[in-house]
Amino acid sequence: MIDVIKKPLVTEKAMKLGENHQYAFIVDRNANKIEIKKAVEEMFEVDVTSVRTLNLRGKMKSRFTKRGIQRGKTAARKKAIVTLKEGQTIDLVSGETSE
Repeated sequence: MIDVIKKPLVTEKAMKLGENHQYAFIVDRNANKIEIKKAVEEMFEVDVTSVRTLNLRGKMKSRFTKRGIQRGKTAARKKAIVTLKEGQTIDLVSGETSE
């Protein structure tokens, strides 16, 4: 279950979701909503009411170097937005929960 959640998203937009008891995580690409819900409940000891997922494609990137143009692609990833039961929060900085 621990392998399902890779890391929490700590961006300005993701932190704004915390006001609505929602938290964003980067998850395994093959994980489904049920596995994500179980992993979050097990890891943070909270009650999850809903899970929304997004599949993000990798982007093409290029840069100019002395050797010429270097081209590559960023990795594709899956993002999950988890809504918690009213009154519960997750402290993403230290990984502890509070009720």
